[in-house]
Amino acid sequence: MARLLKTGLRQSLDTYSGLGRVIGNSIQQSGTCCTGSSFSDRYLSSLVHSRERKNPNTQLWRPNLNGFLAGDQINLGRREISTTIHFQSSSAERVVEYHGEEDERDTGVEKKKLPGLDPTKPGEKPRIVVLGTGWAGCRFLKGVDTKIYDVVCISPRNHMVFTPLLASTCVGTLEFRSVAEPVNRIQSALSKSPNSYFYLARCTGLDTDKHEVHCETVCDNGLPNNAYRFRVAYDKLVIGAGAEPLTFNVNGVYEHAFFLREVHHAQEIRKRLLLNLMLSENPGVSEDEKKRLLHCVVVGGGPTGVEFSGELSDFIMRDVKDRFSHVKDYIHVTLIEANEILSSFDVGLRQYAIRHLTKSGVHLLRGIVKDVQPKKIILNDGTEVPYGLLVWSTGVGPSSFIKSLDLPKAPGGRIGVDEWLRVPSVDDVYALGDCAGFLEHTGKQTLPALAQVAEREGKYLAALLNNIGKQNGGKAFCARKVSMGDPFVYKHLGSMASVGRYKALVDLRQSKSWARDRGLGRPYGGQGQGSSPAIATLPVNHLVAHYVYQI
Repeated sequence: MARLLKTGLRQSLDTYSGLGRVIGNSIQQSGTCCTGSSFSDRYLSSLVHSRERKNPNTQLWRPNLNGFLAGDQINLGRREISTTIHFQSSSAERVVEYHGEEDERDTGVEKKKLPGLDPTKPGEKPRIVVLGTGWAGCRFLKGVDTKIYDVVCISPRNHMVFTPLLASTCVGTLEFRSVAEPVNRIQSALSKSPNSYFYLARCTGLDTDKHEVHCETVCDNGLPNNAYRFRVAYDKLVIGAGAEPLTFNVNGVYEHAFFLREVHHAQEIRKRLLLNLMLSENPGVSEDEKKRLLHCVVVGGGPTGVEFSGELSDFIMRDVKDRFSHVKDYIHVTLIEANEILSSFDVGLRQYAIRHLTKSGVHLLRGIVKDVQPKKIILNDGTEVPYGLLVWSTGVGPSSFIKSLDLPKAPGGRIGVDEWLRVPSVDDVYALGDCAGFLEHTGKQTLPALAQVAEREGKYLAALLNNIGKQNGGKAFCARKVSMGDPFVYKHLGSMASVGRYKALVDLRQSKSWARDRGLGRPYGGQGQGSSPAIATLPVNHLVAHYVYQI
């Protein structure tokens, strides 16, 4: 190939098209295009440098190289700059880097093996790799037996977030540190055991044939931007990567709205809220601008939206009237929902929540958001709602990472699992939490994306893998004939949502005895056998302590 170029290859569309076919055929014959591995380095390096010697302005022809391989992305840097070729396949992304002088490139450079953890050897403990530090992943880490397994946790977040109390941190009711628990305190082996680790990174792909995960270090949120890639071999893989907020493809949501799923989200909301309060007191700010700056809009009437609206109303009553008395009459809260707020709760509880929120000054507005602009949102009926703070909480769906995996999918786009939370089409892979759902052939319905569900699945899977390890099934491909035990069965303990002023709704229709044993309030509007909805007047923190203790 290099000799063809050195004989005087001319730049023409026909010539490049023919050359593309030659390279494409060569790659297909080698069989490397299907696996995502590097094609022959001699072809590419000779191609680059033969053309550079004839014409240093290589930008004239390099873009045409992108058409040679369908589905691959080839990025070529200038001479003496490291060149990285990205190959994207259904299993993982391989990265090959080329450095050095021209003579080294002409002879070809072998693909560098990604650094990381190699497969475990005979006599070593089997390795479990856990993706994610949410409710499911952390409960699994807490329950796994580190005398049987080495554990490697990979996540862009080194802590677990106690999401039920996250809204309280936005207005100062709780400190941010109160809702974050370091993962190495949940599982001490991650910081103490010699072969167990926590990696602050994102998983970019899986190679289920080689039992490897491919990762990229986190390089955002102020961290160094020199991200590098590595691999980790596993004997058992537990995917608990969570979900992403649903935006329903509404324009402008990511650019102008805040989500409430992480501690840094709560910090950003609190910062914007206080900034708007201070800006509104400046001289020269018009009346309309003050109203806009101090208008807090919450989109989504689920538990998160209702709880945040209740916390905002408490903040206005408790702090704004004392600390920002000049503008206290301008601040107000609007909750927008397309249907009914708290639709999963009992009718009587929903009616109580509406009365309580309205009495607290929260304006309830029914509508569908069609467009989000920098200073206002547009509803489906054309209504314009100006805002200074916009919080978006319309539920969650599969993340882009989950969508990219070549694994069977359950209804809704989650990773499909069987009754034992296994991914049936591959060996030694399990999924749980918001990213997993039962396949249709199991006859089970997909469970809601709740912390309670994720926690139960994590607890169950830890016990399951501990049992497999005790039967010598912990190593890769060794669990096929091991007894799996009982399948996972979920029992709902109830739903809870705070509505402000230390009041909360608890719907215990499926666990009447659980509520009676703990005295969590009087029955309210219950209908049907086993029904026991309740309005709890206990302090919210005390109520949450009851709930979490049972979990």
